[in-house]
Amino acid sequence: MQEFGKKNPTANLADLGIHAAIAHWNLPAEELVQKTLELGQGVLNDTGALCVNTGKFTGRSPKDKFTVKDAITEKSVDWGDVNIPISPEAFDSLYNKVTNYFNGKELWVRDSYACADPEYRLNIRVVNETPWANLFCNDLFLRPTEAEIGTAQHDWLILQAPGFLADPAVDGTRQGNFTIVNFTRKVILIGGSAYTGEMKKGIFGVLNFILPHNHHVLSMHCSANEGKNGDVALFFGLSGTGKTTLSADPDRALIGDDEHGWAKNSVFNFEGGCYAKCIDLSEEKEPQIYAAIKPGCLLENIKFYPDTNKVDYADASITENTRAAYPIDYISNAKEPSYGGKPQNVFFLTCDAFGILPPISKLTKAQAMYHFISGYTAKVAGTEVGVTEPQTTFSACFGRVFLPLHPTKYAELLGKKLEEEHVNVWLINTGWSGGAYGTGSRMKLKYTRAMITAALNGELDNVAYEAHPVFGVLMPVECPNVPAEILVPRNTWSDKEAYDKKANELAQLFVKNFAKYADKANDEILSAAPKVMSVA
Repeated sequence: MQEFGKKNPTANLADLGIHAAIAHWNLPAEELVQKTLELGQGVLNDTGALCVNTGKFTGRSPKDKFTVKDAITEKSVDWGDVNIPISPEAFDSLYNKVTNYFNGKELWVRDSYACADPEYRLNIRVVNETPWANLFCNDLFLRPTEAEIGTAQHDWLILQAPGFLADPAVDGTRQGNFTIVNFTRKVILIGGSAYTGEMKKGIFGVLNFILPHNHHVLSMHCSANEGKNGDVALFFGLSGTGKTTLSADPDRALIGDDEHGWAKNSVFNFEGGCYAKCIDLSEEKEPQIYAAIKPGCLLENIKFYPDTNKVDYADASITENTRAAYPIDYISNAKEPSYGGKPQNVFFLTCDAFGILPPISKLTKAQAMYHFISGYTAKVAGTEVGVTEPQTTFSACFGRVFLPLHPTKYAELLGKKLEEEHVNVWLINTGWSGGAYGTGSRMKLKYTRAMITAALNGELDNVAYEAHPVFGVLMPVECPNVPAEILVPRNTWSDKEAYDKKANELAQLFVKNFAKYADKANDEILSAAPKVMSVA
Protein backbone atom coordinates (compact mmCIF):
# COMPACT_ATOMS: atom_id res chain seq x y z
CA MET A 1 0.00 0.00 0.00
CA GLN A 2 1.24 3.49 -0.79
CA GLU A 3 0.04 6.81 0.60
CA PHE A 4 0.89 9.71 -1.67
CA GLY A 5 1.19 13.43 -1.28
CA LYS A 6 -0.52 15.81 -3.67
CA LYS A 7 1.34 14.46 -6.69
CA ASN A 8 2.04 10.82 -7.45
CA PRO A 9 5.72 10.12 -8.12
CA THR A 10 6.83 8.55 -11.38
CA ALA A 11 8.06 5.39 -9.71
CA ASN A 12 7.22 3.33 -6.66
CA LEU A 13 9.44 1.59 -4.16
CA ALA A 14 9.11 -1.75 -5.91
CA ASP A 15 11.39 -0.35 -8.61
CA LEU A 16 14.05 -0.09 -5.90
CA GLY A 17 13.48 -3.63 -4.65
CA ILE A 18 11.43 -2.47 -1.65
CA HIS A 19 7.97 -3.80 -0.78
CA ALA A 20 6.80 -1.61 2.10
CA ALA A 21 3.65 -2.16 4.14
CA ILE A 22 2.89 1.50 3.56
CA ALA A 23 4.97 4.27 2.01
CA HIS A 24 4.16 7.90 2.73
CA TRP A 25 5.31 10.08 -0.18
CA ASN A 26 6.16 13.75 0.17
CA LEU A 27 4.11 14.43 3.29
CA PRO A 28 4.05 18.09 4.42
CA ALA A 29 6.03 19.05 7.50
CA GLU A 30 3.03 19.25 9.81
CA GLU A 31 2.00 15.65 9.00
CA LEU A 32 5.53 14.35 9.56
CA VAL A 33 5.58 16.08 12.94
CA GLN A 34 2.21 14.57 13.84
CA LYS A 35 3.35 11.07 12.78
CA THR A 36 6.48 11.44 14.93
CA LEU A 37 4.39 12.40 17.95
CA GLU A 38 1.95 9.53 17.37
CA LEU A 39 4.83 7.04 17.21
CA GLY A 40 6.34 8.41 20.42
CA GLN A 41 9.57 9.32 18.65
CA GLY A 42 9.62 13.00 19.62
CA VAL A 43 7.99 15.82 21.58
CA LEU A 44 7.30 19.50 20.97
CA ASN A 45 9.12 22.25 22.79
CA ASP A 46 7.44 25.42 24.03
CA THR A 47 7.81 27.17 20.65
CA GLY A 48 6.42 24.27 18.61
CA ALA A 49 9.66 22.74 17.28
CA LEU A 50 9.92 18.95 17.11
CA CYS A 51 12.56 17.57 19.50
CA VAL A 52 14.11 14.13 18.90
CA ASN A 53 17.01 12.02 20.12
CA THR A 54 19.20 10.46 17.43
CA GLY A 55 20.29 7.64 19.72
CA LYS A 56 23.78 6.17 19.86
CA PHE A 57 25.17 8.51 17.21
CA THR A 58 24.94 12.25 17.80
CA GLY A 59 27.39 13.13 15.04
CA ARG A 60 28.87 11.75 11.87
CA SER A 61 31.06 8.64 12.03
CA PRO A 62 33.82 9.37 9.48
CA LYS A 63 35.65 6.09 10.08
CA ASP A 64 32.52 4.25 8.99
CA LYS A 65 32.00 6.14 5.72
CA PHE A 66 33.01 4.25 2.59
CA THR A 67 33.19 4.95 -1.14
CA VAL A 68 32.75 2.16 -3.65
CA LYS A 69 35.99 1.67 -5.56
CA ASP A 70 35.15 1.01 -9.19
CA ALA A 71 35.87 2.23 -12.71
CA ILE A 72 34.55 5.75 -11.95
CA THR A 73 36.39 6.30 -8.70
CA GLU A 74 39.49 4.11 -8.76
CA LYS A 75 41.86 6.67 -10.33
CA SER A 76 40.12 9.91 -9.32
CA VAL A 77 39.26 9.60 -5.61
CA ASP A 78 41.97 10.49 -3.08
CA TRP A 79 42.00 7.17 -1.23
CA GLY A 80 43.18 7.08 2.37
CA ASP A 81 41.87 7.65 5.88
CA VAL A 82 39.21 10.11 4.62
CA ASN A 83 38.04 8.18 1.55
CA ILE A 84 37.92 4.53 2.56
CA PRO A 85 37.31 2.04 -0.26
CA ILE A 86 34.77 -0.76 -0.31
CA SER A 87 34.09 -3.22 -3.12
CA PRO A 88 31.07 -3.08 -5.46
CA GLU A 89 30.21 -6.61 -4.36
CA ALA A 90 30.08 -5.59 -0.69
CA PHE A 91 27.86 -2.64 -1.58
CA ASP A 92 25.47 -4.78 -3.68
CA SER A 93 25.13 -7.28 -0.87
CA LEU A 94 24.37 -4.59 1.71
CA TYR A 95 21.95 -2.83 -0.65
CA ASN A 96 19.95 -6.06 -0.94
CA LYS A 97 20.02 -6.55 2.82
CA VAL A 98 18.78 -3.01 3.49
CA THR A 99 15.95 -3.26 0.93
CA ASN A 100 14.94 -6.62 2.41
CA TYR A 101 15.01 -5.00 5.86
CA PHE A 102 12.61 -2.33 4.57
CA ASN A 103 10.12 -4.90 3.30
CA GLY A 104 6.87 -4.88 5.25
CA LYS A 105 7.71 -1.68 7.10
CA GLU A 106 6.09 1.75 7.20
CA LEU A 107 8.40 4.12 5.34
CA TRP A 108 8.64 7.80 4.50
CA VAL A 109 9.77 8.87 1.04
CA ARG A 110 10.68 12.35 -0.21
CA ASP A 111 11.56 13.82 -3.57
CA SER A 112 13.87 16.82 -3.25
CA TYR A 113 16.93 18.26 -4.91
CA ALA A 114 20.29 19.94 -4.36
CA CYS A 115 21.85 22.97 -6.11
CA ALA A 116 19.75 26.13 -6.43
CA ASP A 117 21.23 26.95 -9.84
CA PRO A 118 18.94 25.07 -12.28
CA GLU A 119 21.90 24.22 -14.52
CA TYR A 120 23.38 21.97 -11.83
CA ARG A 121 20.23 20.65 -10.18
CA LEU A 122 20.58 17.18 -8.66
CA ASN A 123 17.27 15.40 -8.01
CA ILE A 124 17.28 13.28 -4.86
CA ARG A 125 14.90 10.60 -3.61
CA VAL A 126 15.17 9.69 0.08
CA VAL A 127 13.66 6.67 1.82
CA ASN A 128 13.56 6.98 5.61
CA GLU A 129 12.65 4.61 8.40
CA THR A 130 11.31 7.44 10.59
CA PRO A 131 9.07 10.43 9.81
CA TRP A 132 11.34 12.90 11.61
CA ALA A 133 14.30 11.97 9.41
CA ASN A 134 12.04 12.70 6.44
CA LEU A 135 11.24 16.08 8.04
CA PHE A 136 14.98 16.75 8.19
CA CYS A 137 15.23 16.10 4.43
CA ASN A 138 12.28 18.43 3.83
CA ASP A 139 14.03 21.15 5.83
CA LEU A 140 17.59 20.72 4.53
CA PHE A 141 17.26 19.83 0.86
CA LEU A 142 15.67 22.08 -1.74
CA ARG A 143 11.93 21.58 -2.11
CA PRO A 144 10.36 20.98 -5.56
CA THR A 145 7.17 22.76 -6.52
CA GLU A 146 3.92 20.79 -6.54
CA ALA A 147 4.09 20.64 -10.32
CA GLU A 148 7.62 19.20 -10.20
CA ILE A 149 6.85 16.44 -7.72
CA GLY A 150 6.30 13.25 -9.65
CA THR A 151 7.48 14.58 -12.99
CA ALA A 152 11.27 14.17 -12.62
CA GLN A 153 13.23 10.98 -12.11
CA HIS A 154 15.72 11.04 -9.27
CA ASP A 155 19.43 11.37 -10.05
CA TRP A 156 20.53 10.05 -6.66
CA LEU A 157 18.92 7.80 -4.06
CA ILE A 158 19.43 7.82 -0.29
CA LEU A 159 18.32 4.79 1.72
CA GLN A 160 18.50 5.49 5.45
CA ALA A 161 17.91 2.49 7.73
CA PRO A 162 18.97 3.33 11.31
CA GLY A 163 17.56 0.04 12.60
CA PHE A 164 19.67 -2.13 10.28
CA LEU A 165 23.09 -3.23 11.49
CA ALA A 166 25.77 -4.71 9.27
CA ASP A 167 27.82 -7.75 10.21
CA PRO A 168 31.41 -6.50 9.86
CA ALA A 169 32.83 -10.00 9.43
CA VAL A 170 30.54 -10.62 6.48
CA ASP A 171 29.77 -7.17 5.07
CA GLY A 172 33.23 -5.56 5.02
CA THR A 173 32.36 -2.68 7.34
CA ARG A 174 34.26 -1.60 10.46
CA GLN A 175 31.25 -2.03 12.76
CA GLY A 176 27.47 -2.22 12.56
CA ASN A 177 26.86 1.32 11.32
CA PHE A 178 27.94 2.51 7.88
CA THR A 179 27.50 5.12 5.17
CA ILE A 180 28.45 3.99 1.66
CA VAL A 181 28.52 6.17 -1.47
CA ASN A 182 28.28 4.45 -4.85
CA PHE A 183 28.97 6.81 -7.77
CA THR A 184 28.13 4.19 -10.39
CA ARG A 185 24.74 3.23 -8.98
CA LYS A 186 24.21 6.78 -7.62
CA VAL A 187 23.13 5.59 -4.20
CA ILE A 188 23.99 6.61 -0.64
CA LEU A 189 23.34 3.69 1.70
CA ILE A 190 23.10 4.44 5.43
CA GLY A 191 22.61 1.86 8.16
CA GLY A 192 22.90 1.69 11.92
CA SER A 193 22.88 5.44 12.59
CA ALA A 194 19.94 7.81 12.98
CA TYR A 195 22.14 10.93 12.88
CA THR A 196 20.54 12.96 10.11
CA GLY A 197 23.73 14.83 9.22
CA GLU A 198 24.97 11.69 7.46
CA MET A 199 22.39 12.37 4.71
CA LYS A 200 23.25 16.05 4.38
CA LYS A 201 27.00 15.49 4.26
CA GLY A 202 26.59 12.42 2.05
CA ILE A 203 25.11 14.59 -0.69
CA PHE A 204 27.76 17.25 -0.03
CA GLY A 205 30.45 14.65 -0.66
CA VAL A 206 28.71 13.60 -3.88
CA LEU A 207 28.66 17.19 -5.11
CA ASN A 208 32.31 17.62 -4.09
CA PHE A 209 33.09 14.91 -6.64
CA ILE A 210 30.60 15.62 -9.42
CA LEU A 211 30.85 19.40 -9.69
CA PRO A 212 34.65 19.87 -9.85
CA HIS A 213 35.32 16.60 -11.67
CA ASN A 214 32.56 16.82 -14.29
CA HIS A 215 31.64 20.52 -14.53
CA HIS A 216 34.69 22.51 -13.30
CA VAL A 217 32.46 24.05 -10.63
CA LEU A 218 34.21 24.72 -7.32
CA SER A 219 32.30 23.07 -4.48
CA MET A 220 32.81 24.90 -1.18
CA HIS A 221 32.23 24.46 2.55
CA CYS A 222 31.38 28.11 3.20
CA SER A 223 28.61 30.62 3.79
CA ALA A 224 27.63 33.26 1.24
CA ASN A 225 25.76 36.55 1.26
CA GLU A 226 24.88 39.30 -1.19
CA GLY A 227 24.87 43.09 -0.85
CA LYS A 228 22.16 45.43 -2.06
CA ASN A 229 24.17 46.09 -5.22
CA GLY A 230 24.40 42.38 -6.02
CA ASP A 231 27.98 41.92 -4.79
CA VAL A 232 28.54 38.41 -3.43
CA ALA A 233 30.91 37.48 -0.58
CA LEU A 234 32.06 34.03 0.57
CA PHE A 235 33.04 33.16 4.15
CA PHE A 236 35.19 30.09 4.85
CA GLY A 237 36.07 29.02 8.36
CA LEU A 238 36.24 26.07 10.73
CA SER A 239 34.11 25.81 13.85
CA GLY A 240 34.56 28.70 16.26
CA THR A 241 35.97 31.18 13.74
CA GLY A 242 32.78 33.23 13.43
CA LYS A 243 31.54 32.08 10.00
CA THR A 244 27.86 32.03 10.91
CA THR A 245 28.02 35.25 12.94
CA LEU A 246 29.96 37.28 10.36
CA SER A 247 27.96 36.13 7.33
CA ALA A 248 24.69 36.98 9.10
CA ASP A 249 24.59 40.65 8.16
CA PRO A 250 21.26 42.52 8.37
CA ASP A 251 22.33 44.69 5.43
CA ARG A 252 23.09 41.71 3.19
CA ALA A 253 20.88 38.85 1.96
CA LEU A 254 21.90 35.34 3.05
CA ILE A 255 22.45 33.02 0.09
CA GLY A 256 23.30 30.13 2.39
CA ASP A 257 25.19 29.21 5.53
CA ASP A 258 27.17 26.06 4.76
CA GLU A 259 27.54 24.55 1.26
CA HIS A 260 27.88 26.31 -2.10
CA GLY A 261 29.05 25.97 -5.66
CA TRP A 262 31.01 28.57 -7.63
CA ALA A 263 30.17 28.24 -11.31
CA LYS A 264 31.16 30.43 -14.25
CA ASN A 265 28.37 32.93 -13.66
CA SER A 266 26.96 32.13 -10.24
CA VAL A 267 27.44 31.24 -6.61
CA PHE A 268 24.62 28.92 -5.56
CA ASN A 269 23.47 27.19 -2.40
CA PHE A 270 23.46 23.40 -2.44
CA GLU A 271 20.73 23.28 0.19
CA GLY A 272 17.30 24.57 1.06
CA GLY A 273 17.84 24.91 4.77
CA CYS A 274 20.20 25.33 7.71
CA TYR A 275 21.61 22.80 10.17
CA ALA A 276 22.75 25.09 12.94
CA LYS A 277 24.59 24.22 16.11
CA CYS A 278 22.50 25.32 19.05
CA ILE A 279 24.72 24.67 22.05
CA ASP A 280 24.52 27.78 24.27
CA LEU A 281 22.06 29.35 21.82
CA SER A 282 20.51 32.60 23.01
CA GLU A 283 18.28 35.23 21.47
CA GLU A 284 20.92 37.86 22.16
CA LYS A 285 23.86 36.02 20.53
CA GLU A 286 22.10 34.42 17.53
CA PRO A 287 18.69 36.08 17.09
CA GLN A 288 18.05 34.60 13.62
CA ILE A 289 18.69 31.01 14.68
CA TYR A 290 16.75 31.53 17.90
CA ALA A 291 13.74 32.83 15.96
CA ALA A 292 13.88 29.81 13.62
CA ILE A 293 13.09 27.39 16.48
CA LYS A 294 9.39 27.16 15.63
CA PRO A 295 6.90 24.70 14.07
CA GLY A 296 8.57 22.77 11.25
CA CYS A 297 12.02 23.03 12.86
CA LEU A 298 13.72 19.83 14.04
CA LEU A 299 15.79 20.00 17.26
CA GLU A 300 18.22 17.14 17.87
CA ASN A 301 19.60 15.82 21.17
CA ILE A 302 18.63 18.78 23.34
CA LYS A 303 17.47 18.68 26.98
CA PHE A 304 14.65 20.56 28.69
CA TYR A 305 14.69 22.44 31.95
CA PRO A 306 13.21 20.12 34.62
CA ASP A 307 9.44 19.65 34.42
CA THR A 308 9.11 21.93 31.37
CA ASN A 309 9.28 21.76 27.59
CA LYS A 310 11.61 24.78 27.48
CA VAL A 311 15.00 23.93 25.98
CA ASP A 312 18.10 24.31 28.13
CA TYR A 313 20.53 25.17 25.34
CA ALA A 314 23.50 25.08 27.75
CA ASP A 315 22.87 21.41 28.56
CA ALA A 316 25.44 19.27 26.72
CA SER A 317 24.72 16.07 28.65
CA ILE A 318 23.69 14.22 25.46
CA THR A 319 26.19 15.96 23.18
CA GLU A 320 27.74 19.35 22.50
CA ASN A 321 26.64 18.81 18.91
CA THR A 322 23.02 19.80 19.52
CA ARG A 323 21.44 20.89 16.24
CA ALA A 324 18.49 22.74 14.77
CA ALA A 325 17.34 21.96 11.22
CA TYR A 326 14.99 24.40 9.50
CA PRO A 327 14.16 25.72 6.01
CA ILE A 328 16.28 28.66 4.90
CA ASP A 329 13.21 30.89 4.57
CA TYR A 330 12.96 30.76 8.37
CA ILE A 331 15.82 33.31 8.18
CA SER A 332 14.30 36.73 7.59
CA ASN A 333 16.86 38.01 5.09
CA ALA A 334 17.38 34.77 3.14
CA LYS A 335 17.57 35.23 -0.61
CA GLU A 336 15.07 33.38 -2.80
CA PRO A 337 16.11 31.66 -4.99
CA SER A 338 19.34 31.06 -3.13
CA TYR A 339 21.97 31.97 -5.66
CA GLY A 340 23.74 35.10 -6.82
CA GLY A 341 26.38 36.29 -9.26
CA LYS A 342 30.14 35.84 -9.15
CA PRO A 343 31.84 36.76 -5.85
CA GLN A 344 33.83 39.93 -5.46
CA ASN A 345 35.31 39.11 -2.05
CA VAL A 346 36.35 35.89 -0.33
CA PHE A 347 37.09 35.77 3.40
CA PHE A 348 39.14 33.02 5.07
CA LEU A 349 38.31 33.17 8.79
CA THR A 350 40.71 31.87 11.41
CA CYS A 351 40.70 32.14 15.17
CA ASP A 352 44.43 32.33 15.79
CA ALA A 353 44.79 31.80 19.52
CA PHE A 354 48.57 32.34 19.19
CA GLY A 355 47.98 36.02 18.32
CA ILE A 356 50.33 35.92 15.31
CA LEU A 357 48.20 36.48 12.21
CA PRO A 358 46.94 39.99 11.34
CA PRO A 359 43.29 40.85 12.04
CA ILE A 360 42.90 41.46 8.31
CA SER A 361 45.29 40.86 5.43
CA LYS A 362 45.08 40.59 1.67
CA LEU A 363 46.27 37.43 -0.09
CA THR A 364 47.83 36.90 -3.48
CA LYS A 365 46.43 34.11 -5.64
CA ALA A 366 49.25 31.79 -4.56
CA GLN A 367 48.74 32.64 -0.88
CA ALA A 368 45.00 32.08 -1.26
CA MET A 369 45.58 28.59 -2.63
CA TYR A 370 48.12 27.78 0.09
CA HIS A 371 45.89 28.97 2.93
CA PHE A 372 42.88 27.26 1.33
CA ILE A 373 44.70 23.94 1.41
CA SER A 374 45.93 24.64 4.96
CA GLY A 375 42.49 25.51 6.42
CA TYR A 376 44.00 26.75 9.68
CA THR A 377 42.58 27.76 13.02
CA ALA A 378 43.82 27.41 16.61
CA LYS A 379 41.61 26.61 19.56
CA VAL A 380 42.26 27.76 23.09
CA ALA A 381 43.90 25.41 25.53
CA GLY A 382 41.64 22.76 26.99
CA THR A 383 41.00 21.82 30.58
CA GLU A 384 43.47 18.93 30.67
CA VAL A 385 46.24 19.16 33.23
CA GLY A 386 49.43 20.55 31.70
CA VAL A 387 47.79 21.79 28.47
CA THR A 388 48.56 25.49 28.37
CA GLU A 389 49.28 26.20 24.70
CA PRO A 390 46.59 26.78 22.06
CA GLN A 391 45.93 23.75 19.86
CA THR A 392 46.31 24.05 16.09
CA THR A 393 43.70 22.64 13.73
CA PHE A 394 44.25 22.23 9.99
CA SER A 395 41.45 21.02 7.71
CA ALA A 396 42.14 21.20 3.99
CA CYS A 397 39.76 23.45 2.06
CA PHE A 398 38.00 24.08 5.39
CA GLY A 399 36.31 20.68 5.11
CA ARG A 400 38.85 17.87 4.55
CA VAL A 401 36.54 15.05 5.64
CA PHE A 402 34.07 15.86 2.84
CA LEU A 403 36.55 15.87 -0.08
CA PRO A 404 36.63 12.87 -2.44
CA LEU A 405 39.36 14.48 -4.58
CA HIS A 406 42.85 15.53 -3.52
CA PRO A 407 42.80 19.00 -1.86
CA THR A 408 45.11 20.45 -4.53
CA LYS A 409 42.39 19.84 -7.14
CA TYR A 410 40.05 22.23 -5.32
CA ALA A 411 42.85 24.74 -4.67
CA GLU A 412 43.87 24.83 -8.33
CA LEU A 413 40.25 25.37 -9.35
CA LEU A 414 40.02 28.19 -6.80
CA GLY A 415 43.18 29.77 -8.20
CA LYS A 416 41.82 29.61 -11.74
CA LYS A 417 38.62 31.37 -10.70
CA LEU A 418 40.49 34.04 -8.74
CA GLU A 419 42.63 34.78 -11.77
CA GLU A 420 39.77 34.82 -14.28
CA GLU A 421 37.38 36.90 -12.19
CA HIS A 422 39.74 39.23 -10.26
CA VAL A 423 38.40 38.42 -6.80
CA ASN A 424 39.82 39.86 -3.57
CA VAL A 425 40.81 37.27 -0.95
CA TRP A 426 41.15 38.32 2.68
CA LEU A 427 42.50 36.45 5.69
CA ILE A 428 40.59 37.49 8.82
CA ASN A 429 41.91 36.63 12.28
CA THR A 430 39.04 36.64 14.77
CA GLY A 431 41.37 35.34 17.49
CA TRP A 432 43.94 36.99 19.73
CA SER A 433 45.90 40.24 19.60
CA GLY A 434 48.71 41.56 21.80
CA GLY A 435 49.81 38.06 22.78
CA ALA A 436 48.59 34.50 22.76
CA TYR A 437 45.57 33.20 24.68
CA GLY A 438 46.21 33.88 28.36
CA THR A 439 48.28 37.01 27.67
CA GLY A 440 46.63 38.91 24.84
CA SER A 441 42.95 39.63 24.30
CA ARG A 442 40.36 38.45 21.80
CA MET A 443 39.79 40.71 18.80
CA LYS A 444 36.65 42.77 19.34
CA LEU A 445 33.77 41.71 17.13
CA LYS A 446 32.98 45.32 16.25
CA TYR A 447 36.50 45.73 14.82
CA THR A 448 36.22 42.51 12.80
CA ARG A 449 32.88 43.64 11.41
CA ALA A 450 34.37 47.05 10.56
CA MET A 451 37.25 45.43 8.68
CA ILE A 452 34.96 43.16 6.68
CA THR A 453 32.67 46.09 5.89
CA ALA A 454 35.64 48.15 4.72
CA ALA A 455 36.77 45.33 2.45
CA LEU A 456 33.26 44.88 1.02
CA ASN A 457 32.89 48.62 0.40
CA GLY A 458 36.21 48.92 -1.40
CA GLU A 459 37.63 51.16 1.33
CA LEU A 460 40.85 49.10 1.48
CA ASP A 461 41.53 49.29 -2.25
CA ASN A 462 43.76 52.36 -2.10
CA VAL A 463 45.41 52.22 1.30
CA ALA A 464 49.07 51.38 2.00
CA TYR A 465 50.00 47.78 2.86
CA GLU A 466 52.88 46.19 4.71
CA ALA A 467 54.00 42.59 4.11
CA HIS A 468 54.07 40.25 7.10
CA PRO A 469 57.73 39.21 7.64
CA VAL A 470 56.94 35.49 7.98
CA PHE A 471 53.65 34.79 6.20
CA GLY A 472 54.06 37.43 3.49
CA VAL A 473 50.40 38.47 3.58
CA LEU A 474 49.67 42.16 3.01
CA MET A 475 48.49 44.08 6.09
CA PRO A 476 46.66 47.40 5.61
CA VAL A 477 48.18 50.12 7.76
CA GLU A 478 44.81 51.86 8.13
CA CYS A 479 41.16 50.83 8.11
CA PRO A 480 38.03 52.88 8.82
CA ASN A 481 36.69 52.52 12.37
CA VAL A 482 39.62 50.32 13.46
CA PRO A 483 42.57 51.52 15.61
CA ALA A 484 45.68 51.53 13.41
CA GLU A 485 47.84 50.07 16.19
CA ILE A 486 46.10 46.67 16.05
CA LEU A 487 46.50 46.14 12.29
CA VAL A 488 50.14 44.98 12.47
CA PRO A 489 50.17 42.21 15.11
CA ARG A 490 53.86 42.45 16.05
CA ASN A 491 53.25 46.04 17.17
CA THR A 492 50.64 44.86 19.69
CA TRP A 493 53.09 42.60 21.54
CA SER A 494 55.13 44.17 24.34
CA ASP A 495 57.81 41.53 23.82
CA LYS A 496 58.74 41.71 20.13
CA GLU A 497 61.24 38.86 20.36
CA ALA A 498 58.56 36.62 21.83
CA TYR A 499 56.33 37.48 18.87
CA ASP A 500 59.08 36.62 16.38
CA LYS A 501 59.73 33.30 18.09
CA LYS A 502 56.05 32.35 18.16
CA ALA A 503 55.58 33.44 14.53
CA ASN A 504 58.40 31.07 13.56
CA GLU A 505 56.82 28.24 15.53
CA LEU A 506 53.47 28.78 13.83
CA ALA A 507 55.16 28.91 10.41
CA GLN A 508 56.83 25.59 11.13
CA LEU A 509 53.44 24.06 12.01
CA PHE A 510 52.06 25.29 8.67
CA VAL A 511 54.99 23.77 6.78
CA LYS A 512 54.75 20.48 8.67
CA ASN A 513 51.01 20.21 7.98
CA PHE A 514 51.43 21.06 4.29
CA ALA A 515 54.06 18.36 3.75
CA LYS A 516 51.39 15.72 3.12
CA TYR A 517 50.04 17.73 0.17
CA ALA A 518 53.31 19.08 -1.21
CA ASP A 519 53.98 16.29 -3.72
CA LYS A 520 50.82 17.19 -5.66
CA ALA A 521 50.98 20.96 -5.22
CA ASN A 522 52.29 23.09 -8.09
CA ASP A 523 55.22 25.49 -7.77
CA GLU A 524 52.96 28.53 -7.46
CA ILE A 525 51.23 27.09 -4.40
CA LEU A 526 54.51 25.98 -2.85
CA SER A 527 55.95 29.48 -3.28
CA ALA A 528 53.41 30.87 -0.83
CA ALA A 529 54.64 28.88 2.17
CA PRO A 530 55.60 31.03 5.17
CA LYS A 531 59.27 31.96 5.46
CA VAL A 532 60.91 31.14 8.75
CA MET A 533 62.93 34.09 10.05
CA SER A 534 66.31 33.97 11.70
CA VAL A 535 65.76 34.92 15.34
CA ALA A 536 68.66 35.72 17.63
